[in-house]
Amino acid sequence: MTTPGTGGPRRGALALLASTQLLLIMDTAIVNVALPSVGAELGSGSAGLSWVANAYLITFGGLLLLGGRVADLLGHRRVFLAGLALLAAASAAGGLAPGAAALVAARAAQGVGAALAAAAAFALLLLLFPDGPARHKALGAFAAMGGLGGVLGTVLGGALTDLLGWRSTFWLNVLLAAALAALALRLLDHRAGRPRPGGFDLAGALTATTGLGLVAYALVGAAESGWTSARTLGAGGAGLALLLAFAAVEARAAAPLVPPAVLGRPALRLANVLAALAQTTLFPMFFLVSLYLQSVLGYAPLGGGLGLLPLSLVVVAVAPQTGRILFRIGLARTMTLGFALLCAGTLWLALALTADGTFATTVLAPSLIVGAALPLVMVTTNVAATAEAAPEETGLASGLVNTSQQFGSVLGLAVLVAVATSRTEAQDAARAAAETAGFRAALLTGAAFAALAALLSVRLHLPEPAPSPRDAEDAAVPERR
Repeated sequence: MTTPGTGGPRRGALALLASTQLLLIMDTAIVNVALPSVGAELGSGSAGLSWVANAYLITFGGLLLLGGRVADLLGHRRVFLAGLALLAAASAAGGLAPGAAALVAARAAQGVGAALAAAAAFALLLLLFPDGPARHKALGAFAAMGGLGGVLGTVLGGALTDLLGWRSTFWLNVLLAAALAALALRLLDHRAGRPRPGGFDLAGALTATTGLGLVAYALVGAAESGWTSARTLGAGGAGLALLLAFAAVEARAAAPLVPPAVLGRPALRLANVLAALAQTTLFPMFFLVSLYLQSVLGYAPLGGGLGLLPLSLVVVAVAPQTGRILFRIGLARTMTLGFALLCAGTLWLALALTADGTFATTVLAPSLIVGAALPLVMVTTNVAATAEAAPEETGLASGLVNTSQQFGSVLGLAVLVAVATSRTEAQDAARAAAETAGFRAALLTGAAFAALAALLSVRLHLPEPAPSPRDAEDAAVPERR
C-alpha cells in the first residue's frame, strides 16, 4: 500500500479491501441458501442447521471489537492476512466436514477469521483515505460491494448447490480468500498499518469478547428457545454482566482495549447507535423479502435471490454519488435523508404485501427506494463513527462500528422474525394470508426503527476540525488589499 498521494496503487488497494467486504457478506448469504442441502446430506434437523449459521454470527460479532484493537497493536496488514488465512483454512474444514458438529466448529472458526479480516480491512481503508471526499467515495465502494454481496451470495449459493453440491460453496471461499491474500501481498505495503506500541488489556479483551459472544448467543437463539427462556435470559444476563465488568476494567486499565475518552465522544456514541439501527432494519428486510417471495409467491430459492437484484443495482448506482451528496447538503442532512428514505421504502413495502400479489406489484418499487437509502445510511454512519479517530485508533474505530452493525443485524433479525412469527400464529386464516400478515408486521417494526434513527440523526453534530498550523499562520497575517 502506498502513500495517500498515489492514485493507481491506492485504487487497487481499495478494490482489494472492498472485495473483502463482498466476500464476507456473500459468505453468509451463500451458506443460508445451502442449508437445506446440508441438512439432507448430514442428517441434521432444523435446530442443528440453525447453528451452522449462528456459530458464524456469534464469533464474528463477538470478536470484531477485539480484532480491531489487535490490528492496531500488531499491524493492520498482518492481521488482515491472518484473518484471510484463517477464513480459508476454516472454509476448507467446512468443505470436508464429516458431520454437523464439525461443520458448526468450522463455521465458528470462519467467524473468527472474518472478524479479523473485516476489522483490519476497514482500518486500512481509514488509513488509506483521510477524512474527506476521498474517504466518502471509498466508503461508497464498500456500501456498493455490501449491497452486491447479499444478492450475489444468494444467486451463487443456489447455482453452486444445484450444480456441484453444498460443499462447493465452502471451496469457493477457499479460492477467493487465497486470491485476496495473494493480492494483498502485492498491493498492501508492509510498512502501512504498522504495529503501534502499547500494552495489551487482557482482562478487557476477555470480558468484552465473552460478553459480546454471550449476548450474540442469546439473540440468535431467542427465536428457537424463546425470549423468556432460561437459556436466553441466562446467556443475555451473563453477557450484560460481563460488559459491565468490562466497563469497570477499562476505567482502571493502563492500556485499555477501549479508552474511556473514546467512548466519551458524543458524536461517536450516537453514530454507532445509528449504525446499529440501520442494520436493524436493513438486514432482516433482505431475509423477509426473500422468504415472502418463496413461501407466499412461490418463487424458487434462486428466484427469491434474483428478486433483490434491482435493489442491488440501485445501491451500485447510488453509492458512488454519495460523496457528492455529502458535499452538497452536508453529513447530517444526508444521513437524515437516508433514514427517511429507508423508513418510507420499508413502510411502503410492508403496506404493499398481499397474499395474491406479484413481484412487480408488491416488492419492486419500494425495494428501489430502500436501495437508494442503503448507501446513504451506510456511508454517513461510517463517516460519523470514524471521523474523530486518530491514526492509532483506526482499528478501534473499525471494530466499534463493525460491532454495532453486526449486533444491529443480529438484534433486528431476532426481533423482526419474532414479530413475524407471533403475528402469523395469531392469524386464523389461510397460510399465505397469515404469513403475509406476519411479514407486514415485521416490516412495519423495521420502519419504526428507521423512523427512530431519522429522528436521532438530527442530533448528530461532529466537532469542528482543529485548524492546521498553516491555517493559524494565515489567520495571523493581516489581509493585503
